Amino acid sequence: MKLKLEKFCLIAVILLFSKFSIAQEGLPIYSDYLTDNYYLLYPSMAGVANCSKIRLTGRQQWFGQDEAPSLNTISMNGRIGDTPSAVGAIAFSDKNGYHSQTGAYLTYAHHLMFSRNPIDLNMLSFGLSVGFIQYKLDETSFLADGFDPIIAGIEQSATNFNIDFGFSYHFLNFYGHAAVKNVLANEGINFNEQGLSYNNLRTYLFSVGNVFGKLGSEMSYEPSVMFMYRDATKESSVDVNMKVYREMDFGKLWAGLSYRRSLDGAEFLNGTGVSSQKLQYFTPLVGVNYNEFVFAYTYSYQANSVVFNNGGFHQLTLGYNFNCVREKYECNCPSVN
Repeated sequence: MKLKLEKFCLIAVILLFSKFSIAQEGLPIYSDYLTDNYYLLYPSMAGVANCSKIRLTGRQQWFGQDEAPSLNTISMNGRIGDTPSAVGAIAFSDKNGYHSQTGAYLTYAHHLMFSRNPIDLNMLSFGLSVGFIQYKLDETSFLADGFDPIIAGIEQSATNFNIDFGFSYHFLNFYGHAAVKNVLANEGINFNEQGLSYNNLRTYLFSVGNVFGKLGSEMSYEPSVMFMYRDATKESSVDVNMKVYREMDFGKLWAGLSYRRSLDGAEFLNGTGVSSQKLQYFTPLVGVNYNEFVFAYTYSYQANSVVFNNGGFHQLTLGYNFNCVREKYECNCPSVN
């Protein structure tokens, strides 16, 4: 009886994480976009800056835990010569226990200028990313006790293709972004006979922000908000962010704090009844732009009473800017100038 109960619990965990993994199709949405990498979320941000960019990120959760979630990304984007067109590429590897997904996207973006003179920033951008995601479920260690009809006992994989579309608008120190991730309604992926199927993986993202500070001042301040909504599960969350910049002789120092709050609660048993809690993350970040190089560190802390692990989520970002041109616009607009 005990053995059957253990099997049932294992299967339940497998199904739960299968649902989570597939529902999270594509590049996971954390706070790494705040480390000078909005292109990870919005295809329209490819080639916006006056430099071409390469960014590497590595994220590790719950140090000391076996099979803890981890994410690695590499991205590159830049203008095509002096044209208003730009291209970009993203590749990533995302692992979570027995599940993993790897993927790659290619991006084309176009930037339309509405400025009355060449030093005022008034730009509308569009971007389209086309990519593939390969999912894997490693069941090779699930059948230590023998045969189970719903566990294959092998490493299973499947591949989907999808597209992301977005636009961005920059006006002097203000910016706004929007994107639809996973536009296509692909057929569901079934890793077992239970028929887990998800054919609506669309995620909607919206961001707005503004940089405050006198032009030429050493200090500037950037509050921003990001809203996320998942169509299939009706989940939503909001990020409230603040970054501070200081100009230095060698480049720029910056630091910030992000607060993510889920707008949907999860119920759990507290011993005397049923309680609920909403996901909360606090993410401090710090970085430096040293000449053409970018270094950043973020630490995410989950501020909930019921958590898997009290440890935080660590992320490092390394970047390099190249093919830079002279800063064109008279604005506090760090993502462009």
